[in-house]
Amino acid sequence: MVTKIQERVPGADFVCGQGASLRALNALVAEIAGTNIPVLLVGESGTGKEVYARLIHSISGLEETLLKKLRCAAADAGQLLEVARESLCAGSDRGDGAGQTVFLDGIHELDVVCQRILLSLLPDGEPKSASGYPVSRLISSTSRNLEKEIEAGRFRRELYFRINGVILRLPPLRERKEDIPALLNCFLAKHSNELKKRAPDLTSEDRRLLASHDWPGNIRELENVARKIVAVGDPALALADLTATRLTRPMTDGGPHGPSLKVAARVASRRAERELILKALEQTRWNRKQAARELQISYKSLLYKIKQIGVEVSSSEEL
Repeated sequence: MVTKIQERVPGADFVCGQGASLRALNALVAEIAGTNIPVLLVGESGTGKEVYARLIHSISGLEETLLKKLRCAAADAGQLLEVARESLCAGSDRGDGAGQTVFLDGIHELDVVCQRILLSLLPDGEPKSASGYPVSRLISSTSRNLEKEIEAGRFRRELYFRINGVILRLPPLRERKEDIPALLNCFLAKHSNELKKRAPDLTSEDRRLLASHDWPGNIRELENVARKIVAVGDPALALADLTATRLTRPMTDGGPHGPSLKVAARVASRRAERELILKALEQTRWNRKQAARELQISYKSLLYKIKQIGVEVSSSEEL
């Protein structure tokens, strides 16, 4: 069910994969999506919390209704009340008592006043609007441990128990690396189609590098890398930053024997390339078009490489 629905949800390629943790998560999503039980999505930045909120909304059979998103970090009491009037009470206008899905993004960011207002909208532990009409779906997300936030006095315990009817924990990518190949293929296909460019073939070394990365930015970071691979058309160049990161890690992070000779050679090649580019720019007095001719590469390729090595060139130096 999840696989069929995800095709209609923007960004739902975040749910690609066949790892045990993802299968368990998607199975639970399919089970609770058709109910109106409050859902709390917990996960690090980039794990796809909003994607899952929209996926749940779509599977629930409310595709024709609006999913109202409120960024709690920027919300004040007035905005929260507006959401209550426009979304939580929307069903009263139709007379059928059906409300709309409300997605509270980053609920830990609500201040004490907003927390009190929200708690008052959920008086009996069952999602209801201020007028008494039920909310079809209330979904909240957080990247924090709310139990610790409660202990620190930053989050109301009563509110926590009202919003966590079901807690969905989205695992970080470093804990589901078996899904990297499927996710990567999804993203390469997506951006190949969007950019109207053929995705280049990745070598086994490229894929090993992707599998060994810790992915602090999670799935969003992997998608950005996939987009870069398609846009540049050269996997080695697109993965240069990951290669450098791997090489500079402690030896124990790269396995019992440290970084491979291929990785070391690739980084050395990038460093040599940087020196050649800087030397050509200096010899041509930072005329990039002339430097590109000297290096026997296209002007566009030189601009990209200059950006990669972090060199700032003002527009006045163009000619």
